[in-house]
Amino acid sequence: MELSPDETIFWQNGFITINLTLVTTWVLMLVLVLTAVLITRKLQTGLKISRWQCILEMLVTGMNQQIKEVGLKKSEKFLGFIGTLFIFIAFANLCIIFPGYEPPTSSLSTTAALALCVFLATPIFGIAENGVLQYLKTFIEPTFIMLPFNIISEISRTLALAVRLFGNIMSGGLIVTILLSIAPLFFPVLMTVLGLITGIIQAYIFSILATVYIAAATEESDKKKSRRKDRTENLIVTETK
Repeated sequence: MELSPDETIFWQNGFITINLTLVTTWVLMLVLVLTAVLITRKLQTGLKISRWQCILEMLVTGMNQQIKEVGLKKSEKFLGFIGTLFIFIAFANLCIIFPGYEPPTSSLSTTAALALCVFLATPIFGIAENGVLQYLKTFIEPTFIMLPFNIISEISRTLALAVRLFGNIMSGGLIVTILLSIAPLFFPVLMTVLGLITGIIQAYIFSILATVYIAAATEESDKKKSRRKDRTENLIVTETK
């Protein structure tokens, strides 16, 4: 019984290894890219649109609204990154309906790579919105004593992202394998349906947590803009009086 698709190796030379996780990941990315090209090449702006464009618009609108609700007012800036995370994880998990398929998200290497993307994106967005000094200042708030704890928090939440997604997807696949050997007709179908639901939920949780981290890194900019807007409005009211 294989616990991870990493165990299936197609080619290896020294430290360079091409395993099932890597192959599956690239195939999924290729399918998503081709699907995106096919759907977006004939976009319409009128009332009559294709079924695929309708689904795409519902998906983009829904993700955009969720990002705003978390706290990122300019959600369009972050939609590309967060939306890509959600779509990739959800698609990778939903493909378990195909026989013999092993989701790359059941490999710690894949979930660690996704978590690392969030880890790097958080300061990038934070610096882009607030500047380097203002972003670094958040590590010594409310006092400089919190510096090591804030650094540990950044690292630990990245590890938590990777391990949470890996553990849930891997354990789901393991349970299906065990039940398949016990009752090959009924239980695997039921667990596959539950696995589809779990896969969507895990994609949603991962994306929402990434959004929360980015929102925390960029909130200072929003506070400044809000204060500046309040001062401007007060000045206008004063001058009017």
